[in-house]
Amino acid sequence: MPSESPADPTGSARLPPRWFIRTAWVVHRAIYNVSGGRLGLRPATPRVWGMMRLHTVGRRSGQPRVAILGYFEDGPNLVTLAMNGWGDPPPAWWLNLQARPAASVDLPDGPRDVVARAATGAERDRLWNVWRTLQNGENLDAQAALRSRETPVVVLEPAPR
Repeated sequence: MPSESPADPTGSARLPPRWFIRTAWVVHRAIYNVSGGRLGLRPATPRVWGMMRLHTVGRRSGQPRVAILGYFEDGPNLVTLAMNGWGDPPPAWWLNLQARPAASVDLPDGPRDVVARAATGAERDRLWNVWRTLQNGENLDAQAALRSRETPVVVLEPAPR
């Protein structure tokens, strides 16, 4: 994990309790649903990550699944991190994408069909470094060090037409 350095010894990698993170997810989805999608998503800017809705298909159930994730744009691609509120297990949406990479996203400017893949090597390092420059990215390495495994950087490429 060359791009993820050890946690800051000053303890800057404190996270809220798991119950708080889960409650925040539920509230965020509720705001999106109650507002009919008018609230809950935001575009990415050069300094602040955006919020998108990712639609996947459950790898075991075959049922539609939805997650709201942070992202930034890298040319035509969208980039997100496969983290589970910084919890150790991989998020279900990432496991679903590994089984079925075709997905769709809702962005503030409309829906988009995408194909997912994990960034590797120099590309992963470059994209990880971009996350560091975005709002609240100063603690990214320390937070990632709380996990026992490397945090996948997920690239969502436009689906072929």
